[in-house]
Amino acid sequence: MLAFEQQLQDYRLTTVDVTYYLPDYPAVLQTFIWQCLDLPPQFPTVGRFLTFWESRLDGRLHSVRIGHGAALMDGAWRHLGSDDLIH
Repeated sequence: MLAFEQQLQDYRLTTVDVTYYLPDYPAVLQTFIWQCLDLPPQFPTVGRFLTFWESRLDGRLHSVRIGHGAALMDGAWRHLGSDDLIH
């Protein structure tokens, strides 16, 4: 599915800020930031990502913060009424 089609179905740009313990230095925290289109408030894509992280990666999770943008609304985009070819 195209990103624009997902936005029409209320998917939103979602930013995930993961703080985790470094596997070789468990007293040290590292951050990882990831963005995707996801469907709030369930966030199924983020849920699959975190399940993958916990099952396959060595860095134990410390905390996860999720932020998302506004939905695409009527009037948020408009057709300009012309198609101009330059060059």
